[in-house]
Amino acid sequence: MRTVDPAKHQARRRHILNAATGLFAAKGYERTTTAEICRAAGISAGNLFHYFPNKRAIFVAVLGEEDPDRAERLARAREADDPLPALMDLVDYLAAPAVEPVVPALVMEAMVQAYRDPELEALLSRGNADEHAAIAALLTRAAASGRIDPGLDPDSTATWIMALIASVFTSAATSPGFDPAEELPTLRLILTRFLEARPRGS
Repeated sequence: MRTVDPAKHQARRRHILNAATGLFAAKGYERTTTAEICRAAGISAGNLFHYFPNKRAIFVAVLGEEDPDRAERLARAREADDPLPALMDLVDYLAAPAVEPVVPALVMEAMVQAYRDPELEALLSRGNADEHAAIAALLTRAAASGRIDPGLDPDSTATWIMALIASVFTSAATSPGFDPAEELPTLRLILTRFLEARPRGS
C-alpha cells in the first residue's frame, strides 16, 4: 500500500487553497467553478477531489485557515502590562490583512455566504468572539487603571471597535480610492480620541 507523505499532502492542499483564494476574491464563490480551480492549481478534477469533496469544502477551508500566531497574539495582548498600547497593537494586527490585495474582497464574499450558510456563519463567529473577548478584556483593564473613559461599556465598545476594523476591509473592497495602509493611522487616531479618559463632569 502506498503511504501518503504528510508534508507533500499539506503542501498540495495549500497550493489548491492559494489558487482558489484568488478566484473566490476575484469572481465570488457562486461564479467560481471547480474546473477553474483545477486550471489555476494545475491539477485534474480527480486530484482536486482527493483533497476536498466539493467547492464548498474548499471555500470553508480558505476561510477557516487561521494565522498560526493568532491565539498567541490574542493571549499576549490580554496579558500585557499596559492594556492601552496592547489594545492599539491588537487593532493594528487585526486590521493589517486589509492591505493584502485579495483579502478585502474575500472578506466581503465571506460575509455574503455566511448570511446564507449557518455553518459558515458559526465558523466565522467563533473567531470574531475570541477577538471581541480580547478587546473587551483590554478595555476593562484600561478603564480600571484610568487609561480610558471608565463610562464606556467594554462589551459595547469592543463591538464598535470590531465594526470599525471591519469597515477597513469593506471600504478597501468597495472603494477604489481607499488605501488601507494610509487609513490605518486614522483608525488609531479615531480610537484614541474616542477612548480617552474625560474629566469628571465633562
